[in-house]
Amino acid sequence: MTNIYDISKPTQGDETLKKLFSNEKVRISAITSNTIENGGWYEQEEDEWFVLLEGEALLEIDGEIIDIKRGDTMFIPAFTLHRVKKTSATALWVTVHITT
Repeated sequence: MTNIYDISKPTQGDETLKKLFSNEKVRISAITSNTIENGGWYEQEEDEWFVLLEGEALLEIDGEIIDIKRGDTMFIPAFTLHRVKKTSATALWVTVHITT
């Protein structure tokens, strides 16, 4: 058993990732973000679903800026260009990556 809130807070401008579960098809992680500004771009081979449990964030997906708040979920299909543009100091995510 693991507790999703048992994750260390990263330094400002960084993230901490905690693996919750993985097998050959699914990877589930908890991520804390601390005041991210213009994070790196991703275009991964897996589908991704996430929920933001705490904090706020701005995502950029295919050139569109999306305001994410506590409780919001989103599905990002594989090979979709995206990045975390900005987060609050207390952002806590759960991400699920699915290999098809």
